[in-house]
Amino acid sequence: MLFLLKFLLFLIIFLALKVTVILLFFQEEVKAAKEKDPAARSIWEILLLYQGLHALVLYRIAHFFYKKKLYFIARWISQIGRFLTGVEIHPGATIGKGCFIDHGMGVVIGETAIIGDNVLLYQGVTLGGTGLEKGKRHPTIGNNVVIGAGAKVLGNITIGDNSYIGANAVVIRDVPPNSTIVGVPGRITKQDGRKIDVSLDHIHILDPLMQNLEELEKRIADLEKRNK
Repeated sequence: MLFLLKFLLFLIIFLALKVTVILLFFQEEVKAAKEKDPAARSIWEILLLYQGLHALVLYRIAHFFYKKKLYFIARWISQIGRFLTGVEIHPGATIGKGCFIDHGMGVVIGETAIIGDNVLLYQGVTLGGTGLEKGKRHPTIGNNVVIGAGAKVLGNITIGDNSYIGANAVVIRDVPPNSTIVGVPGRITKQDGRKIDVSLDHIHILDPLMQNLEELEKRIADLEKRNK
């Protein structure tokens, strides 16, 4: 009984310290989770139960040791974060303020990836490298970017500010600001503020290739009618 009371006391102290640290140093991330997740019912739910937030907390700790060139400790902490949250963030990555990883499971962020402010990542997103090259080999993500579930952004490329990567898209080339990308390989459906798709839902974005095929089918059908 005494052991159980000690354990409960330790658990309460641990949770209190955890909540205090997150509230002090991760206000932007908590705010982003509240604003971007309609399922978030309370701040307490976000603080205690959101694995995307916990992954970022452990990443910040690991990144601190990485900058001090304590690489083994940094990787050890990042592997703990991977085990606990299902999110793998290399401690060498650079992540800005207000990042929100929704659901989180299966997200992979490489060593030289750079993520700007107010970025939203859904589950299964990969910010990965290509080949065995050294140096900068992972993508740079601008501010206010949304990357949909299962999307892969690969190589030393840049995703411009305010861009939107659709679910399961594979992006291997630079993306200009204010663009929406879909497909494999990724194709632009919105550019320079000119909206082509009807929704920013990352699973219901229009594919320009399919639009062109549908238009060709209609033209062929019209021509066949005229020749009858």
